[in-house]
Amino acid sequence: MEEESYDQGVDEVYLKIRDIESKQRILKERMNLIADNLIDFKEDNLKQSIQMKKDIEKLNQSMSRMVSFMESASSEFSNFAKREDVEILARQAKMFQPMNLVTFSDLEKLKKR
Repeated sequence: MEEESYDQGVDEVYLKIRDIESKQRILKERMNLIADNLIDFKEDNLKQSIQMKKDIEKLNQSMSRMVSFMESASSEFSNFAKREDVEILARQAKMFQPMNLVTFSDLEKLKKR
């Protein structure tokens, strides 16, 4: 009787040890999966970060080119004629129309001379 209870106690200890080993194996597999996922997540974030840095650098270059263009264009604005100047020239052109000044009769008079 005592031997049976001893065997049952040993069997229970073995069962508990197997259960603990099984739980430990499951936990180890879960930890490995979490570690793999964490590594993948880190690699993806690193790739995205590198791509964002490249995109930001491209944007900075584009902005620099636009600023340079805007500066050169604004420096050229002073060379353009103002509206008032163009209007004055248009009025002067209307006042002096050489084709209307000379008539055919004037040309005939010139030919006769």
